[in-house]
Amino acid sequence: MGFTVVIPARYQSTRFPGKPLVDILGKPMIQHVVERAQEAGASAVIVATDDQRIASVASKFADVVMTDAAHTSGTERIAEVVRSRQIPDDTIVVNVQGDEPFVPAGNIQQVAANLASSKTWQMATLCTEIHTAAEVLNPNVVKVVASASGRAMYFSRSVIPFARDTMMAQPVSVDPTLYRRHIGLYAYRAQYIKQYVSYAPSALEHIESLEQLRALWYDDAIHVELAKFPPPVGIDTPEDLVALLATLSAR
Repeated sequence: MGFTVVIPARYQSTRFPGKPLVDILGKPMIQHVVERAQEAGASAVIVATDDQRIASVASKFADVVMTDAAHTSGTERIAEVVRSRQIPDDTIVVNVQGDEPFVPAGNIQQVAANLASSKTWQMATLCTEIHTAAEVLNPNVVKVVASASGRAMYFSRSVIPFARDTMMAQPVSVDPTLYRRHIGLYAYRAQYIKQYVSYAPSALEHIESLEQLRALWYDDAIHVELAKFPPPVGIDTPEDLVALLATLSAR
């Protein structure tokens, strides 16, 4: 099974400007992400950015496509890559977030294989178990609820599902085993990416600031499965990076 990995990378992050270029173990973060994609066996790895500083660094170890700074989501940025590189409609494209320097290569393979296994799904993604109440209550931890067949029902920064019998009485009473954290790793076919960006943005994606809700709004099917390999926490803030480096140095 062949697949292409596209890594959207922005310089102007609200919480952590310049994040793709920060040093981790002697390499810029974006290089670690590229190497994980290469380990997964991607047929091609492309960094999609709107910033020349990122492009100058990434071009030393990856294919780079400069994209419009006006894009509001990673998928919109990838759609420009699909068009400019004329990627065939049936190609599986995996969107690997640029702030996941240690994303397991096996998870990239897993999400691509899940999409390839059926024409039922427009997208495929992954989730993982949640172990603490703090994670459940953290709006930066996106929760997902899926059906018995693995079809995503909803994604939210809020506590879903809501355990009525316990949480009505005590709002912070949370059983972490009831919840799944969404992992921002997506697979879709090139044809669907073009379809997705043709949709008008939905109210839900603006409310939650979650681009995958556009697909659900238009009744497209997203497959969700537990990740085979526990993913590390993404780096959203400088504090996240400090914590990651401390963990690495302790090994």
